[in-house]
Amino acid sequence: MQAPRLVATDVDGTLLGPDERVSPRAAAVIGRLVSEGIGFVLVTGRPPRWIPPVVQQLGVARLAVCANGAVLYDAVADEVVWARTLAPDALAELASAAAEALPGCGLAVERVGTRAFDDAAAQFVAEPDYQHAWPNPDNSSVPRSELLARPAVKMLIRAPHMSSDAMVAALQPLVGDAVDLTFSHPRGLVEASPAGVTKATALAEVAERAGVAAPDVIAFGDMPNDLEMLRWAGHGVAMGNAHPALIGVADEVTAANVDDGLALVLERWF
Repeated sequence: MQAPRLVATDVDGTLLGPDERVSPRAAAVIGRLVSEGIGFVLVTGRPPRWIPPVVQQLGVARLAVCANGAVLYDAVADEVVWARTLAPDALAELASAAAEALPGCGLAVERVGTRAFDDAAAQFVAEPDYQHAWPNPDNSSVPRSELLARPAVKMLIRAPHMSSDAMVAALQPLVGDAVDLTFSHPRGLVEASPAGVTKATALAEVAERAGVAAPDVIAFGDMPNDLEMLRWAGHGVAMGNAHPALIGVADEVTAANVDDGLALVLERWF
């Protein structure tokens, strides 16, 4: 591959280390490529309100595809450019399917406003007995009826006693193509987006806005929610710490995130 015209990277497990920091080496090469006029976009399962700490470490990032492709966020303008949502009836049908396929599972949803912190208490809402997959969650607890009452950019389905792979296998036959199922956490957490919405579909829109074709895009990822993006990009790079599904589709496997795998690849050109 010749030098890319657009660089897209997942955040957790790819750009960031376990301490949620961008390494100096990665920050330096990203700064160089942006100074040369190359496009750079974050593509993540995170919501917009979790993007500013990443952008602050880079100093050059602007656009972020969030919620696995359901949201495009401009971090400089603090503006949600667009959002694709699951309607309340779709959320209710998904909740019913989850209860049948995964008895006892917990539900949560992510919503967005027009800016990252609009109505922050109502953005991430979960059932009172929902068991979070990460420490220090910023959710509000609500009954299921309220959780399903408003459009959401994704639903999170939690079954801590299962693997995320097993959850998808159990749920997929019941939902078919009504929603897009994926995961970025291996232990008991599945994320559902509107049908046909993936990191790849959103990245394709970003590339089109920039006048860049897929062959000129390089994308980095580590988990199944990155699969479609790595397939779509001209050069898809799986991290050394990636889920086996990504290793199978990537054009290249680099070092792990903790060993500056992203920087090792980008330093070929920048």
